[in-house]
Amino acid sequence: MAIGERIRFMRNLRGMTQKWLGIQAGFPEKTADIRIAQYESGTRVPKEDLTESLAKALGVSPAALNIPDIESYIGVMHTLFALEDLYALKIDEIDGELVIRLNQNTREFSQMFKLLQLWAQQAAKRREGEISKEDYDDWRYNFPEHDTSGMFHKVGVSDKLNELLIDELMKTRK
Repeated sequence: MAIGERIRFMRNLRGMTQKWLGIQAGFPEKTADIRIAQYESGTRVPKEDLTESLAKALGVSPAALNIPDIESYIGVMHTLFALEDLYALKIDEIDGELVIRLNQNTREFSQMFKLLQLWAQQAAKRREGEISKEDYDDWRYNFPEHDTSGMFHKVGVSDKLNELLIDELMKTRK
């Protein structure tokens, strides 16, 4: 999820208008909504100081807006938070062990369950020696092209369509 999408997500989560957020970030009232719209659409990318101002106005860490950086523990945490927001993941504790689970009460549950179930099947094959590490890595790094379940050969196309539909739905909620 790009920074503009994160800004829009957080703004909507906070119930803010583009104009209000823009004013809080320091833009003149006359252009505040236009500037925020430009960032949310990806036409413009905010510089670090503006990202900090937007984050402050939204009441979040700048890392929550930036494209996740999995090269650091903080970046990994914000990646996990974004996955929680978008794909029904949640953290839990079961028998003293921390686990990441799917939230069954979301519309994303069914699709994510199917995807994670495929991953779990491949991981089990790897653990049990049915496939090599190279085969497992080939499956992961080329997913869904090498998926043999027949369920997700065209995930890339439908994901794009899904993103467009979600964007349109979000626009109608404004």
